[in-house]
Amino acid sequence: MGYRLTRFYLCRRMTKIKLYDKLLKGTYIDRPNRFVVHAMVNGEPVLCHMPNPGRMRELLFPGAVMYVIPSSHPEGKTKYKVVGIEKAGMPILLDTSRCNEVASFLIDHKKILGWESFHVARREVTMGDSRFDLLLEHDQRGESFPVEVKSCTLFGRHGAMFPDAPTVRGVKHVRHLTQIGASGGRAGLLVLAHSGKSRWFLPDFHTDPVFAEAFRQAIGNVDWKVAAITWDSSFSMPDKVRLLPTSKELISREGGNHGDYLLVLYLDKGQKIQVGEKGDVYFEKGYYVYVGSAKRNLEQRLARHQRLRKKMHWHIDYIRQKCQYVYSIPIRTSTDLEHELAAAVDMISDWKISGIGATDCHCDSHIFGFTSNPIHLPEFIKIEENFKINRYDDYFIEKEQKQR
Repeated sequence: MGYRLTRFYLCRRMTKIKLYDKLLKGTYIDRPNRFVVHAMVNGEPVLCHMPNPGRMRELLFPGAVMYVIPSSHPEGKTKYKVVGIEKAGMPILLDTSRCNEVASFLIDHKKILGWESFHVARREVTMGDSRFDLLLEHDQRGESFPVEVKSCTLFGRHGAMFPDAPTVRGVKHVRHLTQIGASGGRAGLLVLAHSGKSRWFLPDFHTDPVFAEAFRQAIGNVDWKVAAITWDSSFSMPDKVRLLPTSKELISREGGNHGDYLLVLYLDKGQKIQVGEKGDVYFEKGYYVYVGSAKRNLEQRLARHQRLRKKMHWHIDYIRQKCQYVYSIPIRTSTDLEHELAAAVDMISDWKISGIGATDCHCDSHIFGFTSNPIHLPEFIKIEENFKINRYDDYFIEKEQKQR
């Protein structure tokens, strides 16, 4: 739907406006790469185009309900295009190609608090070496300013975070918007959080600290909005919007180069490994999760774990010599959560190696075994969600109560 049609609907009583004409349901199977997924549609496994490049590990579980539409190029490799998915029964829009249209609808229908006097004058506006998504214009005065639109699909119980993968383009846009604002101009950032249950927003400093710092600096210079919206299974344009608060203080305190982490390794056969002074320790074949911490230089610590050539120091250094590196998950925090994190992983692991990685604490172990890759297990991802997102719920609830 183009801009002219959207403006036309301002002049008549609104009914439901659907984003898609031919919407089908399927179930997620797997994701061979960033751009395609396998899904079961009409009882047939098919290859579908994935328009969202995010990681979305917390959404893409086998059997998850997906929403697809027929491909615009049926003669190509992909028969369908993914447009949405369900999380706990809640539809979430994944089609980033329609987000500018959704943003335009919300703005033109006066649903964004603070921008009610503006309409979308143009899409894709170029300023310097940046191209922003929208240009807003005041209905009477003719004043205008650029707006960049971002799509957020990472949620916890009440929190929303963006991005779920590092975004160089996002950093560039936010920095440029900040420059415009700091120079006396007006610039806008609109994040569409596709969950009506969200009550607060933070940049995902765990995953992309560079974007988080750019957003922190933008807070006082950019007219930013995070709009929590609820979708139904027809993906009709949302009629309710909640603007979410953030916390510059929390970003500054938590988003530094420090915290805890989960290191995922794979051992291709059972064997004895010489672990420093512990001597030979038998490790079964499988995946291993090591829980560690770094009070400073967290990123450097994770980079060290990826290398094989290094001076042996910790237990994990010896184990790493025999295991393949799979994945690392930083949890940036100013609070020591290492032992709570180890206890949580212990609860869902298939086995553990006692006395390893826990010589300076009362934990029985800090390394835990899994028969399958844990980064795809719902219970493992729930631990991530709790430690990276949900634990900030109390902070925002308390902040909201103080403001009443």
